[in-house]
Amino acid sequence: MGMVISCGRYAPTPSGRLHLGNARTALLAWLWARAQGGRYVMRVEDLDPDRSRPVYERDQLDDLLWLGLPWDEGPRMGGPQAPYRQSERGQRYAAALADLETFECTCTRRELREATLAPHGREPVYPGTCRAAVSHPDRPAAVRWKVPPGVVEVDDLVAGRLREDVVKDVGDFVLRRTDQAWAYQLAVVVDDAAMGVTHVLRGADLVASTARQVLLQRTLGLPTPQYAHVPLVLGPDGAKLGKRHGAPDITRLREAGADPRRVVAWLANSAGLVPAGVQRVEAAALVADFDLAAVPREDVVLAPGALDALG
Repeated sequence: MGMVISCGRYAPTPSGRLHLGNARTALLAWLWARAQGGRYVMRVEDLDPDRSRPVYERDQLDDLLWLGLPWDEGPRMGGPQAPYRQSERGQRYAAALADLETFECTCTRRELREATLAPHGREPVYPGTCRAAVSHPDRPAAVRWKVPPGVVEVDDLVAGRLREDVVKDVGDFVLRRTDQAWAYQLAVVVDDAAMGVTHVLRGADLVASTARQVLLQRTLGLPTPQYAHVPLVLGPDGAKLGKRHGAPDITRLREAGADPRRVVAWLANSAGLVPAGVQRVEAAALVADFDLAAVPREDVVLAPGALDALG
């Protein structure tokens, strides 16, 4: 594709166990970096203190190593940009926040949904309630960015041309929550730049975050990586794969004595990297022939019983 990846990354959130969809994205990100001879960084995105658990971090990292996806720098390995847990990188986010025009906001999500008549489950466009002065001075305040005007366009290698007017489609968005936890949008931008990440491969469910992150990068004077948002693994009902579908998580497979080569073969087949007849393959064996252009552009919908052979 005429590109050289100097650094790729994978950044799991330790709020649960890795499922097959997570593992598929991790495999593709690892192969993309390895096929180009680039560094591969592991970063733990444990920003949410209410959901993140050390046991999940441990299991996720063990799972990725079991699948044959080691990293060059990150937790356990160390590296020049340590620490690699976002919960330990707050000073860097605070420095970036100080370079942005922000304001405090005390609106609740419910109030914003009601004010904007946003459908349930859809993030409301912020109406600017607290831009001039906080609406409820007695409440804890979040910090929002005064988003500058302008349309953001991004050429995604998988999803194609992305175009968004962040002011119109999102509005001023949160950079630090009322509980003082840092927002994902700011943290990921700061960390990708600090860690020299040039290429980001992640799930298509994060496409909606891209314009916000690119706008932050431009405002902070940081480089914009090349993005590739890959399709997801969906359950038989067409919803994003989760516990309710009964799919085995990677830790369960590992602890049950499954053959990791079987799991990698299933992941690789679902991504169009090996034919259906291949039952076992090591991740390293896929590096030489990896081509991101060959990965299907459609989500993978699991048929009932599709995973029976993995256990």
